[in-house]
Amino acid sequence: MPRHAQSGQANLTTILLLLGLVVSGVWVWKRVSPDMQDLIIDQALPLAALSLAVLAAVWILTGKIVKRRRRNQQRARLIKLFESQTSSEKRLTLAFAVIEVNQYRRVGLESIASQLQELFVTTLKRALGDKQHQVRGMAASHLGVIGDDAAVAHLLAALEDDHAYVRSSAALGLGRLRATAAKDKLAYVSKEDWDQTVRSRAREALERIR
Repeated sequence: MPRHAQSGQANLTTILLLLGLVVSGVWVWKRVSPDMQDLIIDQALPLAALSLAVLAAVWILTGKIVKRRRRNQQRARLIKLFESQTSSEKRLTLAFAVIEVNQYRRVGLESIASQLQELFVTTLKRALGDKQHQVRGMAASHLGVIGDDAAVAHLLAALEDDHAYVRSSAALGLGRLRATAAKDKLAYVSKEDWDQTVRSRAREALERIR
């Protein structure tokens, strides 16, 4: 039997079962005494609704806990790979991945934060040329997640990059760092840069700094 025919038959069976349950429920309800109906409406239904709400809350909470545990396990695995990797290119790929898995937060990455910052700064300096603008841009934005005040100077320099993507990423990084030292430069970029995305990122960064 074709797959679509099987699916249609399963849907029809489900509909018939639901109709049967509804009809059965109506039949049973009509044969329940009025006092019992009142008891069900006043007590049983609210209790059932409360139980469903509690079960739903527990289900959602459990799902979040499981998801967080899986994310932490994946983060730990990536950190271990990052620390054992010797290839600069692969280390950079792992660095981007671990920050993304960690949902762009620094918490949980303290053990490798200094290594990540050094790697991103090095990438900003050495990933030269138009073909590597995406790598420079990602390094700039991720540096905003993991970096400290020492990263601000490098991000300010990246605001002068020839490629708009790198400049917008640098503005994003400065906003993430809430770098007050960059306010004047960001204010200038927000008005004078020829690229609309860069100007928008600079304004967003200023909002985060304020």
